[in-house]
Amino acid sequence: MNALEKLEGTVALVTGASSGIGQATALRLSAEGARVAIVARRADRLEQLAQKIRAAGGQALVIAANLSVSEEAEKVVDAVIAEYGRLDTLVNAAGVMLNGPSIESPLEEWDQMVDINLRGLMYLTKAALPHITEAVKTSPRKVADVVNISSVAGRFSAAQVSIYSATKFAVNAATEGWRQEFAKQSVRFSLVEPGATATELFEQKPGSWEGFTAMFGEVERLHAEDIAAAVAFIVTNPRRVAINEILVRPTDQA
Repeated sequence: MNALEKLEGTVALVTGASSGIGQATALRLSAEGARVAIVARRADRLEQLAQKIRAAGGQALVIAANLSVSEEAEKVVDAVIAEYGRLDTLVNAAGVMLNGPSIESPLEEWDQMVDINLRGLMYLTKAALPHITEAVKTSPRKVADVVNISSVAGRFSAAQVSIYSATKFAVNAATEGWRQEFAKQSVRFSLVEPGATATELFEQKPGSWEGFTAMFGEVERLHAEDIAAAVAFIVTNPRRVAINEILVRPTDQA
């Protein structure tokens, strides 16, 4: 099979697709042959991405939604099934990072990180699971995938990064529990944990980078495409191969 057709006949749903890792992942999975549904809150950005995918010969479904609302997460999955009739791959890439001194940080920012990084992932995964498990039965690959984008911050905590790390620790724990629960149903749950990556994540709040630079200094950051390549590696492996976890750091990040 041609490398660009490994996911032919499958459908992938990618969140956080308006920028960064989500956007790069949607492009990569489309290039691998999947029909993609792209989700974020910024509809204009999604339309631009969809045009790029279609221009390259792919298929893209645009869905603007706030995944921290459970009803909207359910409607996203319903829209994918209505359009494509199946769901083989879910990539939870939506996330926010609003780091800073705990006393000065507004509680609303902590709530926002929990809502998007954890609740949104939970709501969408919950809604998608019946369709993910069902897709295995008719999949040309006999397997389905859920890939959760976590962070190196899900392995350690640090000053001014506490709540962001807490959400990523939770994602790691949930993913491992789901992996064990669904392994016998040929649904692979995987984690990708990027180190410092050049995305809008560090631009969401001034000073968000400071908690990290205190530990490992300035580094040449990864590109979003580097993380998309890790996701593609996970989901294009044959059924017998389950990549449970990939930690990707910049070369000079100690």
